[in-house]
Amino acid sequence: MTFDERMCKGCGLCVHFCAKKALGLSERINAAGYPVAALVKPEQCNGCALCAVMCPEVAIKVYKEAASQ
Repeated sequence: MTFDERMCKGCGLCVHFCAKKALGLSERINAAGYPVAALVKPEQCNGCALCAVMCPEVAIKVYKEAASQ
C-alpha cells in the first residue's frame, strides 16, 4: 500500500471506511498543511482496497502480492 502524501487532504474517508481499522491520520503534515493518512496497524490490513476506492483524491494505491505457486 502506498499513500501519495502530496495528494492527501486529510479528509479521513479512508480511515472511516477501513473495516479492519488499519488506517489512521498521522501526525505528519504535507506541504498543503493537511495531516496525511497512514497504515497504522499493518498487521490488520487484509488488502481489500476499500480505502483506495473511497479516497476522493486517489491518493492510495493497494498492491497485492502474487500467490506462491
